[in-house]
Amino acid sequence: MFFQFFDELRSARVPVTLKEYLALMDALDKNVIDLKIDDFYYLARAALVKDERNLDKFDQVFGHVFKGLENIDGTLLAQIPEEWLKALTEKFLSEEEKKQIEAMGGWEKLMETLKERLEEQKKRHEGGSKMIGSGGTSPFGNSGYNPEGVRIGQDKGRHGKAVKVWDKREYKNLDDSVELGTRNIKVALRRLRKWAREGAETELDLDGTIRNTANKGYLDLKLVPERHNTVKVLIFFDIGGSMDAYIKLCEELFSAAKTEFKHMEFFYFHNCLYESVWKDNRRRHNEKSNTWDVLHKFPHDYKVIFVGDATMSPYEITYPGGSVEHWNEEAGAVWLDRVTQIYEHVVWLNPVAMKHWDYTPSIGLIQQILGDRMFPLTLQGLDSAMRELNR
Repeated sequence: MFFQFFDELRSARVPVTLKEYLALMDALDKNVIDLKIDDFYYLARAALVKDERNLDKFDQVFGHVFKGLENIDGTLLAQIPEEWLKALTEKFLSEEEKKQIEAMGGWEKLMETLKERLEEQKKRHEGGSKMIGSGGTSPFGNSGYNPEGVRIGQDKGRHGKAVKVWDKREYKNLDDSVELGTRNIKVALRRLRKWAREGAETELDLDGTIRNTANKGYLDLKLVPERHNTVKVLIFFDIGGSMDAYIKLCEELFSAAKTEFKHMEFFYFHNCLYESVWKDNRRRHNEKSNTWDVLHKFPHDYKVIFVGDATMSPYEITYPGGSVEHWNEEAGAVWLDRVTQIYEHVVWLNPVAMKHWDYTPSIGLIQQILGDRMFPLTLQGLDSAMRELNR
């Protein structure tokens, strides 16, 4: 069964290696945990999962291998350690229910009956009081009730007693295959950090305190300024038109970025960068900022992020007057090139699925101007973009 667990993790694209698997087997051989399925879950997760993005996949595989018993026959029952089943059952039984089990023959009788039922039953059963199924009063199954029962399958208990940690799937929003949310955007943005200690000395320096105390012979507290993320970020958001479909996603990105970066400035543009940008879209025609002023105000050590679908007519990028809203004296490509000349670290985040990029010529043009530094606005894409900005 443990080899099946390892194999299914690999099939689910969780990058576990033989070295990690052997480390888990060694830990079990040395009895570092009690024979409880909860303990084994945490041990296996710690040994086999090295990236938080794979935690949800691990939970799903764990639930399938060690709990998904709806479709097995009696021959597999022997592979489940009896101590695990007993511990799992006892955890959710009251003292009164345990006494009822003892009165009816005890745990051994219960397990013997379970084996017999597995051999007798050939199809799914629902309701009733004997066969393994759901919604009945048989001691075996799910969604029913019996004081001496063993739950088989089911992602949660009807009586609120049997929700296991892997059933909850608390890490599903960290999976890089799911839709982004503010929480996992923050996780990805945290890769872009440069720590420095600035300001008042308010944080205890433990190493310095120990060193000073040892040298002077009496307690000498040493304080240091709190660490802050000193990375400076300049974000340009494409707004309006085809970007209306991604408003919620951009709002989540903006919210996460404001939390993660102490030094962050933002501006809006439409389709491509031209001679002016703005801070308030409702007053975009009255309160514009000259793009040259923005590029001169924020020095070259800022990290620049463009957020947009890059979906437009190629003329909007390559020709003067190509903008759909006004007459631009210089082509958008000229302004994008200026940004790359001033700022060393520039990326473009695109909410359009990467598989569709080849069908839009304007996306290819902007990729070329930015030196292939366009990334999809997914968790994996954000991670790659932050790595690029950290180079």
